[in-house]
Amino acid sequence: MVLNKPSGLPVQGGEGVKNSLDSILSEKINPRPLLVHRLDKDTSGLILVAKNREAAAAFSALFSGLSAGRGSLVKSYLGICSGIPELDEGLISFDLETKGKGKFKTARKSRTFYRLHSSRELEGFPCSLLELELGTGRMHQIRRHLALKGHPILGDDKYGDFSLNKKLRKAVGLKNLLLHAHRLIIPPTPELPDGLDISAPPPEYFSLFS
Repeated sequence: MVLNKPSGLPVQGGEGVKNSLDSILSEKINPRPLLVHRLDKDTSGLILVAKNREAAAAFSALFSGLSAGRGSLVKSYLGICSGIPELDEGLISFDLETKGKGKFKTARKSRTFYRLHSSRELEGFPCSLLELELGTGRMHQIRRHLALKGHPILGDDKYGDFSLNKKLRKAVGLKNLLLHAHRLIIPPTPELPDGLDISAPPPEYFSLFS
């Protein structure tokens, strides 16, 4: 199954998490669907879950290939960022540190492709709507890459421009991270002979850009 996860809903439980996509699926569907990949709590959009262990193993391998920078699975996002990129499309390739402490942290090659959809001023601040495609799958990759590029995602108080977010929260009611997983393309597999190309429109709060 492919679901359209709302912003603010964690995918998995953990400390301080009372409700998650995983727990909802466990309560509503029997046998319990199995998670195949993740989305950040505050990122909305498409997420795939498997109905059995065989399918979960097969699809997990596809997503693992993407994380390693190989394979033909495509995950693309829509994001609204501050500023306007110099080029209408391009590749962001900053190395990103992975989990770990001290000497156990490693910097791994990471790639995000972007294409400019449109740009405008929002309460006097230039901003852009981008389509973003993962070339690799690191934690918070898109958010970190755009922040390092100088164009952080609006509503991102972890890597972004907290001062700008505060101003837009007051001026236009910005409350959410403006990042949405909008398209998922899975190549033909034995479990999915025709493959899959599915998309989901962004949440209503993206309309503040229009």
